Amino acid sequence: MGFFKEEDLKKGSVRLGDDGCSVVILDQTKLPMHQEYLTLRTKEEFYDAIKILAVRGAPAIGICAGYAMYVLSLSRRDLPYREFAAGMKADGEYINSSRPTAVNLSWAIRRQSAVIDAGEGKTVPEVIELLGKEAVAIHREDIEMCGRISENGLSLVKPGDGILTHCNAGPMATSKYGTAIGPMLLGKERGIEFKVFADETRPLLQGARLTSYELERAGVDVTLICDNMASMVMKNGWVQACFVGCDRIAANGDTANKIGTSGVAILAKHYGIPFYTLGPTSTIDMNCPTGDDIKIELRDPEEIKNLWYSEPMALPETKCFNPSFDVTDHSLITAIVTDKGIVRPPFDVNLKKLFG
Repeated sequence: MGFFKEEDLKKGSVRLGDDGCSVVILDQTKLPMHQEYLTLRTKEEFYDAIKILAVRGAPAIGICAGYAMYVLSLSRRDLPYREFAAGMKADGEYINSSRPTAVNLSWAIRRQSAVIDAGEGKTVPEVIELLGKEAVAIHREDIEMCGRISENGLSLVKPGDGILTHCNAGPMATSKYGTAIGPMLLGKERGIEFKVFADETRPLLQGARLTSYELERAGVDVTLICDNMASMVMKNGWVQACFVGCDRIAANGDTANKIGTSGVAILAKHYGIPFYTLGPTSTIDMNCPTGDDIKIELRDPEEIKNLWYSEPMALPETKCFNPSFDVTDHSLITAIVTDKGIVRPPFDVNLKKLFG
């Protein structure tokens, strides 16, 4: 079964602009009350959009980066190949520095860099055309991957189950269906109903602002809860599975995801609830041995005190610690759901099998 349709390239949170020389993104910082789009053309605009989370979610960032490399190449059409390649390499490195944890960013830039490297001997316009095709391929592949992930995840739950999710891993963070909430959306298409509990996901509130928004618009039964309420809904027997996304999967099965994910996994283990990580194979980093090798991005500490409040919620001199991600140990994960299948422990052995 194929999940991709040609019109999908013009939908979603990231797409090539109608002018063919820009990238249009849904500004996720303005949701849920304001649906606004940004048009990106310069390397600084791409960097800032990724840095401030106007575009967020590892796969969506990868799609944006793929298109960014193509759009930036257009202004170098008249340069000699070596000067063109050097400028593109510098732009790629600059954009890649915006978010160090999400592996899809560097993965997409490496794919486009490989197109440039292989283009020596071709004309620069020919290389640019190939970059455009590769950007579309990255986008198309993600739609297919999300569809297969959603299909595989759907096989793990039954109609009427309660599912708890943390952060946001829906269509806005990826492409068509998303990853962690993809099974719920695909299930809804097929007439299968679930009861979803969405953690608000402090401090940026991706669960409140984005996940509940996407599920409500799709007609899925969703209940928003504060992060510290997850234990109660699990204890009450309302949750039969936890589905979360991931920004990077280490070779041993440790996964980096939005801060608070590891706490959900620990609670699920305590209550005997299956805990599933869902993500495309592009998120698996076999060059990263364990979660200890994943660089964790630290965000502005002032977000905790000031971001959503009319006045600060703590004294100015109070220190804050604001890591963007945490690492869930592989021992807490029931299975990793990918586009190539469901991977169960031992992860260090079975993840290798995905890559032949």
